[in-house]
Formats: sequence, structure tokens, C-alpha cells
Amino acid sequence: MLFLQAETMQAAAAELTENPVLTEIVETGNKMNLWEMTMKGGWIMLILAILSVICFYIFFERLAALKKARRVDASFMDRIRDYVQHGDTKSAINFCRVTGSPIANMIEKGLERLGRPTADVRASIDNAGNLEVAKLEKGLSIMATISSGAPMIGFLGTVLGMVRAFWEMANAGNNIDITLLSSGIYQAMITTVGGLIVGIIAMFAYNYLVSRVDSITNWLEAQTLSFMDMIKD
Repeated sequence: MLFLQAETMQAAAAELTENPVLTEIVETGNKMNLWEMTMKGGWIMLILAILSVICFYIFFERLAALKKARRVDASFMDRIRDYVQHGDTKSAINFCRVTGSPIANMIEKGLERLGRPTADVRASIDNAGNLEVAKLEKGLSIMATISSGAPMIGFLGTVLGMVRAFWEMANAGNNIDITLLSSGIYQAMITTVGGLIVGIIAMFAYNYLVSRVDSITNWLEAQTLSFMDMIKD
């Protein structure tokens, strides 16, 4: 009886070993390391790293600049109104120069032309406003270029990597190893992944900054209309 049980257990163990579905899967090979993969991307990854640093610098620098542009004392327009009503245009201009914000620079140009036709005053403010908006948009064109150019640079790295992989296969002759092709391909694809990551981040950052600039532009327009109504009274 014991002999039959032992044979049954041995047969079950043999079936477990021979059956690929029941056999325990043992992990082999190296685990994927992000840093090592990045390094294998070659000099293209260095370019993408530089572009990402530029993108982050412009984003945080513009974010601080836009926040500062909107930071104006709530009583600014009230003080300008008091100066205008009392005919003290010189003090109003000096107050604008001390404030130094985009809206203050625009109002200053309008105050310098008080007494002229309303159209001239408005044209002067609009010209100053265009200059201020251009200052707010500084660097955004570079971010737009990075968002569209980084994926293309990554794809260029992939194409170069594929060319190199097939060139090595051609030189290998009859000693072609599948690992030779697979390693070259996955190294080449790393640059595409890197380019897409940098491009996507730059695109979202650019669109966010553009929305902030549009918001400030609308606010400047509203303040300009308030000033124009003020000088008409």
C-alpha cells in the first residue's frame, strides 16, 4: 500500500515538472533600470535633457513674472482717479512710475497724453499694452518649439539607432544573433519615449502659461476701460 502511494506521488511530481502550464515560472534576466535605459539612449538623450531644463526654467520664471504682473494694490485705480479729479496729473504719473506694473505703465502713457483727443489717449494705451503683453509672453515661443521639436528629436534618435542596429546585423554576416537586433531596437526606442515625455510636458506647460497671459490681458483691458471712463467724466 505504501509502495503504491509513493509511486503515485512520484508520477504527480513528474507530471507537474513536464507540464509547462503547471511548472512554476522562474524570473530570469535583469530588471529594467530607468537610469541605465536613459544612458543607453546616447547623445540624443543629452539634448532632450537640456531641452527639459530650459522648459522648466522658462515655466517657473514666467510663472513668477505673471504672478508679479497681476499683483497690484487694490487702491491703485482709486488713487489715480483722485489725482485726475484734482488735476494733479504729474503726481499720477509719478505714482505709476513708482508702481512699475504693466497696468501702471499703460496708465502712465495715457496720463502723458491727457488733453489730447480720446482716440489718441486710447491708441497710446493700446501701444503700451502691446509692449507689456509681449513682455509677458517672453520665452513662450521657445516652449512651443520644444513641445513640437522634442518628439521629432526623439524620433531622429530612434531612426539613427535602427540604422546602426541593421548596420551591425549586416556586418555580422551569418552569425546573426536575435539579441543583437533586439538590444539595438529597444535602445533606439528609448529616445522616442524621452522625446515624447519632454514634448508632452512642454505642451501642457505652454498651454497653461498662455491661459495665464490671456487672463492677465483681459484684466488689463478691463482696467484700461475703467481709466477711459474716468477721463471722460
